[in-house]
Amino acid sequence: MDTATHMLRTGRRGALFQLQMAARDLRNSFARIGLAWSLATHDVASRYRGSVLGPFWITLSMGLMVLGIGFLYASLFKLPVNEFLPYVALGIVFFGVMTGTINEGCDTFVQASGMLSQTALPMFTFVWRTVFRNLINLAHHLVIVVGMLAFYGTWKVANPFLALIGIVLMLVNASWISLLAGIASARYRDIPQIVVSIMQFAIFMTPVFWLPSRFGEHQIYLDLNPFYHLLQAVRGPLLGQPVLPATYVVLVSMAVVGWLATFLIFARTRRRIVHYL
Repeated sequence: MDTATHMLRTGRRGALFQLQMAARDLRNSFARIGLAWSLATHDVASRYRGSVLGPFWITLSMGLMVLGIGFLYASLFKLPVNEFLPYVALGIVFFGVMTGTINEGCDTFVQASGMLSQTALPMFTFVWRTVFRNLINLAHHLVIVVGMLAFYGTWKVANPFLALIGIVLMLVNASWISLLAGIASARYRDIPQIVVSIMQFAIFMTPVFWLPSRFGEHQIYLDLNPFYHLLQAVRGPLLGQPVLPATYVVLVSMAVVGWLATFLIFARTRRRIVHYL
């Protein structure tokens, strides 16, 4: 009797019910995956409405940054440009996808506050919206990747199949980090600034602009850097470099543990997110 009264007063039905509702939200979001794609394409189109080049402005600016950093660092480190430039190009493009997915994840629910408060759409729909939006950006940036691989002949040693596996693992891990950042940002509005700062720090601590061999005997610090493994799983196969099995073990473990922990947090906070907004 006391338990029933407590449930009636608090509106809570236990952890099992919360997990069931979270699973239902996830399942319903897959049924509305087309809506998530439509929202993502609308975001990209509206951001560049009236522009001549559209999203290719980002590609152009990223291409100029790749050329500037590539030639400068190759000169400073005394490295062959034909080897270093594709390395930097792939690093900037794919790390940019991770950064965009995670940083924009902070606004996942805040940006959708109007729709969440007025409709019964699955919350995961807006998570996929963020992921798809960055996938569309990646599609534009592939011009840089393909151009570098073709111009310097690196495509001859590339392994697209392994690179595709790496991209999937990268997106799977970036997605749960994005969701976690979205939940935290809905409750605490300082989180986006913290996340941006962490990602800015991470790009300099990850071999995006420099070679892992420069770490020398401190290689263990790279092994403890998850962004290094996320990047290496994609860039390595495209450059014909071997990817250690430990990298895949780390990424799969991150995906399983990260999604499990984040899903439990989502199940517990799902009903409160709208109130946070």
